Amino acid sequence: MELDNLNSPIDRVDQNQAGTMAKSFLANVFTYMSAALVITGIVAYWFGNDSSLMSLIFTVEGGMNIFGYFVMFAPLGLVLLMSARIQKFSSMTLMALFIVFSILMGMSLSSIFLIYTGGSIFTTFFITAGTFSIMAVLGYTTKTDLTKFGSILMMGVIGIIIAMVVNMFLQSGTMDYIISGIGVLIFTGLTAYDVQKLKRIGAGVEYGTEETNKLSIMGALSLYLDFINLFLFLLRFTGGRK
Repeated sequence: MELDNLNSPIDRVDQNQAGTMAKSFLANVFTYMSAALVITGIVAYWFGNDSSLMSLIFTVEGGMNIFGYFVMFAPLGLVLLMSARIQKFSSMTLMALFIVFSILMGMSLSSIFLIYTGGSIFTTFFITAGTFSIMAVLGYTTKTDLTKFGSILMMGVIGIIIAMVVNMFLQSGTMDYIISGIGVLIFTGLTAYDVQKLKRIGAGVEYGTEETNKLSIMGALSLYLDFINLFLFLLRFTGGRK
C-alpha cells in the first residue's frame, strides 16, 4: 500500500473545512437569489395585472414609452455597473443595487402576463425551478471539471444574442423556436457550471467577511440570470398565448 496516496488527518480536516465553507457560501448565494426572484415575481404579477401600472410602461397603442425603454435596458446597465465596481462598492451598496435590479426586472417581465395565460406562466416557472434544481445539484456533486465547458457556453450566449438581434428584423417564427431551444440547452448547462464555480469559490473564502458577502451577492446575480433566461426560453415552448 502506497502511503503517499492516503490523505492525512490534517488533509481530511482541511477538506472538511473547505466543504463546510462552500456549503455556507452557497447557502447565502441561494438565499439572495431566491429573495431576488420573489421580489421580481411579486412586482411582475402586480404590474402585469394592473392596467394603471402597465400604462407607465406601455402607450395606449401597445408600444413601449420612454420609461418602458428605461425599464428594459436599466437592468443590463446595473449588471455591468455591479460587475465593474465590485471592488469599489460595499456589500450593502451591491445588495441595494441587486434589489433595485430585481424590481426593474419584475417591471420588465410584467409584459408576459399580457402575452401568456397565468396558468402557463406558473407551470413554466415550476418546470424551470425543477430543471434548475436538478442542474444545480449536478453542478455541486459532479466530479467532472466543467471549466472547459464554460467558455463554450459563454460563446453560445453571445451567439444567441446576435441571433436574437438578427431575428428582430427577420421576424422568423422558426428561427425563434430554434433560438429558444438552444437557449434552454445553454442556460441549463450554465446553471451546473456556475454552481460548480461558486462551490470552488466558496471553498476558498473566509466566511462572514465583506469580500465574501460581495462574492455571494454577485454569485446570486449570476444564478438569478441563469434562472430567468431559462424560464423565458422555456416559456416560448410551454407558454399558452392569450
